[in-house]
Amino acid sequence: MRSMNGTRVVVIGAGIVGAACARELALTGGFQVTVVDRGGAAEATTAHGEGNVLVSDKGPGPELRLAQLSRRLWPETLAAVAARSPRAADVVRAVEWDPKGGIVVATTEAGAAELTRFAAAQRAAGVRAEPLDAAALAAAEPHLTRDHAAALHYPEDAQVQPAAAAAALLGDALAHGATLRTGCEVRGARTRGGRLTAVRTTEGDLAADLVINAAGPWSGRLAARLGAPVDVRPRRGDILVTAPLPPTVFHKVYDADYVGAVGSSAEDLQTSAVVEATRGGSVLLGSSRRRTGFDDRLRPDVLSALAAKALRLFPGLAGVAVMRAYGGFRPYVPDHLPVIGADPRLPGLWHASGHEGAGIGLSLGTARLLRDLVCGAEPEIDPAPFRVDRPAVLGASATAPSEESA
Repeated sequence: MRSMNGTRVVVIGAGIVGAACARELALTGGFQVTVVDRGGAAEATTAHGEGNVLVSDKGPGPELRLAQLSRRLWPETLAAVAARSPRAADVVRAVEWDPKGGIVVATTEAGAAELTRFAAAQRAAGVRAEPLDAAALAAAEPHLTRDHAAALHYPEDAQVQPAAAAAALLGDALAHGATLRTGCEVRGARTRGGRLTAVRTTEGDLAADLVINAAGPWSGRLAARLGAPVDVRPRRGDILVTAPLPPTVFHKVYDADYVGAVGSSAEDLQTSAVVEATRGGSVLLGSSRRRTGFDDRLRPDVLSALAAKALRLFPGLAGVAVMRAYGGFRPYVPDHLPVIGADPRLPGLWHASGHEGAGIGLSLGTARLLRDLVCGAEPEIDPAPFRVDRPAVLGASATAPSEESA
């Protein structure tokens, strides 16, 4: 691994991906890491997620390999953070790491056939996917509908409290020398000899040898400001939250059509039934996907569709009070793969974005892969599928003008 002593790194974005990247680089001891965010830490996309750490929704390929790496790293990382100090251990407890597993249910014969095929391919790639008969499913989820054609248990699926998880990672980065600047918006780039040397911010210039674009759904807009556009766009998702209930849902449970909604590139509304409980007893009802730019208005028709699909899986929720609804933007890339690595058009610029709704779960693997690439180490997984200069990333946006010149 190359020595990077004194290398100045600016991580743009204090969500969970930026926090994970900052932590990995700070722990090497060779980087001076500064995390900047125009708002507060983990208050945007990260705070509006469900906290999923999933392998069940990913077919064989590079995203699954990244998910498997991340799933292995989650308990290891939380244990390492907790071991640092009693206060850090308290922070990790707030993360609510819960390896509760997932259950995928097909409600039609056609869906069952597709789910069976999908699971067979996943098993060949090392995923544990265990068929459940009617009795086993009833024991695992007694309140789930009995109107189903097939069900699979994914014991590797897990959940965290996303904002708390980001806080734990960011806190560990700060404990290892990183600094955080909130309320600081990046407005453009400074270059010398074709290389990025600083970012212009609302609080003045920040000199940098490396700049990591981890701005989530705003990564495309930010990259344009820096002079190297990438096609990362916002995709909206909404969630309903019930009032606290007695134990009702014991796994992450979703209909098999969720996988199709995740992989869809359609601009119009995509909904599927996703139901899971939190440690506090509330039940989260999702999920939706729609491309509406940065329009943050809640739509009653979307919320109604979420509720209707959730009731197909858990009819007993019909009389339960909904406490609130919330939504957020996810960083969408047309080929549904994250963007991780150096930007060949602008030396000094790196990207860690485009995870769409999987950023919480994929954050640790993303950060480890980025660290290895930055330091010249051999990555555990092939980084080529995530490269910046692939057509889906540089397509239409590659010719878009920068919002501001340097």
